[in-house]
Amino acid sequence: MRRTAFLVTVTALVLGVLAPSNVPRAEAAPTTFVHPGVTVSRAQLDFVRGKVDAVAQPWKGAFDQLLASKYASLSRTPKPRAVVECGSYSNPNYGCTDEREDALAAYTDALAWYVTRDERYAKKAIELMDAWSAVIKDHTNSNAPLQTGWAGSSWPRAAEIVKYTYTGTWPGSGRFAAMLRDVYLPEVINGSNSNGNWELSMTEAAIGISVFLEDRTSYDKAMAKFRARTAAYVYLASDGELPKTVASQNLNTRDKIVAYWQGQGTFVTGLTQETCRDFTHTGYGISAISHVAETSRIQGQDLYGTDVGERLRQALGFQAKYQLGAAVPSWLCAGSLNLGLGPVTEVGYNALHNRLGIAMSNTQTLTQQNRPAGSNNLFVAWETLTHGDNPA
Repeated sequence: MRRTAFLVTVTALVLGVLAPSNVPRAEAAPTTFVHPGVTVSRAQLDFVRGKVDAVAQPWKGAFDQLLASKYASLSRTPKPRAVVECGSYSNPNYGCTDEREDALAAYTDALAWYVTRDERYAKKAIELMDAWSAVIKDHTNSNAPLQTGWAGSSWPRAAEIVKYTYTGTWPGSGRFAAMLRDVYLPEVINGSNSNGNWELSMTEAAIGISVFLEDRTSYDKAMAKFRARTAAYVYLASDGELPKTVASQNLNTRDKIVAYWQGQGTFVTGLTQETCRDFTHTGYGISAISHVAETSRIQGQDLYGTDVGERLRQALGFQAKYQLGAAVPSWLCAGSLNLGLGPVTEVGYNALHNRLGIAMSNTQTLTQQNRPAGSNNLFVAWETLTHGDNPA
């Protein structure tokens, strides 16, 4: 081996060994983006359509649930605002619920279009997307980053399906892309130092938007933040005595880490940063992890085979165990848990159990018990339909 090549190789090995373990390497954006490719792919959609047409369960029941929801109403009137103002827990609520629900409705209509080929649904999705892209300029107040992340996760799912599968026209697609690029992406791309579900939802939105815009730079930046936050959100015993941290938060003592983990000082595999807060917010974080992993898979980078997949598997299993009624030990959250995980298990369960063959008994029981999974009315919707036992 030439001396120069030898030195380069040794340097690379040393850097690999000494690189901080709490800063995971980001996966690269695809050279060519796959469309539709945000959370759900064309192959998955085709599988769903075939099952619904065959009146097969659980997909037919899940689709009936979708069509019966308020989000699928063809008489829905969009309620766009130039400025959406959301305070803590959406108080004040100036357009917060309207924006989230119009975005979910657009996604719901896009799914309805694909399954039924009734173009009224595609046109309704376009109407909703056009209404908001013509008006919105900003998000304000303390919950602006999270609100933008939630709505910004649903919009590109809808837009991907409509733009790349609808046989009619969408003249406003360029303006909609500009809305995502100019109003949503700047609010979410730099992440958050709040509770981990914030940054996970924000990076989900940033990655979905980046796919729609085919923005490789933003995709890579968001993915880097996602990898670091996921490692800091779900604890694995292999992390060591203490959970991993995000450097910008300066959680440089055990006391600071314990306080950030809601006062929990005993760390076990599958525990999340918000388990001792409540399962609802924990579910937001777990859901965002699964959505990003699924989008990444569609785009050609498999995160399920990395620490992301292991953290997702363990987080699902740990939370599912207690959601199903297991006794809470005294060392866990002072012996009391606030349950309410939400409809967030289908994507991760399908990827890890059905595709990879990993046993996940508690997650399986909870997933099947909750079918058909509906919507959390924020950024999760119809995942029994789209991902339930879906091999595509």
